[in-house]
Amino acid sequence: MLADFLLRLAAGLTFSLLLLSPTSTARPAPGRKPLANANFFRTQLLVALGLTVGALLWLRAEAGWPLLGCLLAAAACSFLGSVSWSLERSPGGVALLVLTALALTAALGLHTAGRATSDAALAGPLAGAFSSALLLGAATSAMLMGHNYLVAPTMTMTPLYRLLGALTVALAVRAAADGWALAQWTRDFDLGNLRADERLWLPVRWLVGLAAPAALCWMAFQTARIRSTQSATGILYVAVIFCFLGELTALLLRPAGLAL
Repeated sequence: MLADFLLRLAAGLTFSLLLLSPTSTARPAPGRKPLANANFFRTQLLVALGLTVGALLWLRAEAGWPLLGCLLAAAACSFLGSVSWSLERSPGGVALLVLTALALTAALGLHTAGRATSDAALAGPLAGAFSSALLLGAATSAMLMGHNYLVAPTMTMTPLYRLLGALTVALAVRAAADGWALAQWTRDFDLGNLRADERLWLPVRWLVGLAAPAALCWMAFQTARIRSTQSATGILYVAVIFCFLGELTALLLRPAGLAL
């Protein structure tokens, strides 16, 4: 379960970075504010590196060489990308970011496919893994971007708006994926068949992991509109905690078929 969470979060962070048009951050045109400073990309890639190494250490004894190769490639690209974004003109930073995202996508897909019971049942787990990655990445990136305004207060609000929009879409996609799983389960079973632990975790998964972050995302957007970035960051801190709890709870419900 821990390896699943680490892989999803690492992949989601790199997906979110692709939304921020990094080509405009190295040296913006005169009179234009950068979309996001290079330090943000460097920090995100270092976080992705730590998560990838953690997943690699956790899976090293059971994973096949294709998965280990993808994880090693992702770790190498994220490290080189962090070095690139620390330099003045960020040489190769965009290419390394794309390579990191591709390697983590492949790793997440291989790991999910390796745990599927059959090829026919692969679509559901893949939808669950990537929708979870999008949600975790968007929530964490939005929170870190809000924190970034403390050191770059004159930065444009566009990156935060983009990440909040991505978080909104990710919440809708994730709710649709797990809603489909729950509908499939209730088609074959009655809710009265839930075990005691499932009755405890299922409301937590939906209320804490989806409903609460949706409300907090709306609150963060409203505070961002008045450029109260410090308040938005505090709200997003709570949203990230709720998203983490929701996705960990979903992993607990996955064996019963109540989450993808």
